[in-house]
Amino acid sequence: MKLYLSPGACSLAVHIALREVGTSFEIVKVDLATHQAGSGSDYYQVSPNGYVPLLEIADGSRHTETAALLQYIGDVFPAQRLIPPSSDAEARLKVVQWLAFIATELHKTFSWLWSKETAESTADACRKKLADRLQMLDRHLANHRYLAGPDFTVADAYGFTIVNWANFLNISLQPFPHVIDYQARVAKRPAVRDAMLAEGLLKS
Repeated sequence: MKLYLSPGACSLAVHIALREVGTSFEIVKVDLATHQAGSGSDYYQVSPNGYVPLLEIADGSRHTETAALLQYIGDVFPAQRLIPPSSDAEARLKVVQWLAFIATELHKTFSWLWSKETAESTADACRKKLADRLQMLDRHLANHRYLAGPDFTVADAYGFTIVNWANFLNISLQPFPHVIDYQARVAKRPAVRDAMLAEGLLKS
């Protein structure tokens, strides 16, 4: 497999999941400002929409969308139980529910704050919504080690990645102590640390 990523972007979640399952894969870094990939090739020739992550699988086909790729990795490598099988519908629902929450309530809202073209009134509304959603997350994490229960899943790879954006967007997590503890707990996982080191987000 080949993963196209940009350091610290939502592609980090897929990067973490691949390292969690222990499979071999190639990394191609993409500069989202210039849309150049690897040694300078035009990323639009790989991905017409120009964003990451993009995962090229064994048959040569290329696929996008973070939540979808995370489910795929969990299903292809079932032994690690990063997502429960469809036969365990209730447990799987909990993970998919969190993937949807992160994608629609956190990822989408945070994304507005990355754009310099976002009006200040819109940015203020996004910050207020994020505070509300992070409070919801904090209440949940007060009684849960990971999002979907006692074990790490693909939802945690995604949640950790998106909440980590607060550090780049000057959003304080201090009002959310359980979220802070959760972020620290996930960051200690070897696969998470290795992914962040590979993307240059941590010093060795």
